[in-house]
Amino acid sequence: MNTLLASSFSLPGQQSKYTGKVREVISLENDLIVMIATDKLSAFDVVMPKGIPFKGQILNQIATYMMEATKDIVPNWLEATPDPSVAIGKRCEPFKIEMVIRGYLSGHAAREYKLGKRILCGVPMPDGMIENDRFPSPIITPAIKAEEGHDEDISRKEIIKQGIVSENDYAVLEKYTRALFERGSQLAKDKDLILVDTKYEFGKTFDGMIVLIDEIHTPDSSRYFYEDGYAERQAIGESQKQLSKEFVRQWLISRGFQGLEGQQIPEMSEDYIEKVSDRYIELYEHITGNKFVKGDVSSIENRIKQNILTYLKSR
Repeated sequence: MNTLLASSFSLPGQQSKYTGKVREVISLENDLIVMIATDKLSAFDVVMPKGIPFKGQILNQIATYMMEATKDIVPNWLEATPDPSVAIGKRCEPFKIEMVIRGYLSGHAAREYKLGKRILCGVPMPDGMIENDRFPSPIITPAIKAEEGHDEDISRKEIIKQGIVSENDYAVLEKYTRALFERGSQLAKDKDLILVDTKYEFGKTFDGMIVLIDEIHTPDSSRYFYEDGYAERQAIGESQKQLSKEFVRQWLISRGFQGLEGQQIPEMSEDYIEKVSDRYIELYEHITGNKFVKGDVSSIENRIKQNILTYLKSR
């Protein structure tokens, strides 16, 4: 199956191009940004060697769906999605932190908790919890975005002290993060899912408005549990049935890989890659309620370029 790991074309008026772990961000004149969601898979902040079919399309379309569903409470950067894997919007100055919010003791928080830690990013976690228990109220545990390697936990106090974000701007980020998580949790509940935790990224437009950028409520940025059976599984200490890329992380952990120095990335078979793709499609259909329509993958890069050019000519 064809996948897109990188694009090689240039666009009219292109000023710069940034390649992240999963997305490519092209800056154009007139303060436009083109974001291309590749099919790359990142886990433990390491990009896997092989792409996942349709992953870029799935992430982009879920993010678009969710931005439409939340734009009444938080402004966002998005203007158009001219291709299944492409979003175009306003250029912003990104804040150099990720706003991570957790409703449950899962993933990174659970791993830290098992090590005996009861403070995460300056936020206390109650004693006596077991993995996947719900927090009394959601906690915000920010991370500094790393250019390479692992993002790092950081507290609200340190963010403000180091001048990474001003106190006034951070108050807005915190308010928006809680509002988005509340809306996202309700959207998930409507589909019999639980939004366990997620991250949001924000930027500031050149006229000073703080807006939501990047992806939102996707399986790469979020963790979902099935609501049906959650309480029963939790009561007997059984693993939760979930829709997120945590299943990939657990697969890697079981094979001795957590992104640490000296560890080798396990080989992903074609069968396993197809299963990962199917899980991403399952989440798309479950969280949006829409049937997933696979894009044309005969020449993904050419399709993307032509759709972007058509849109730019029509503006």
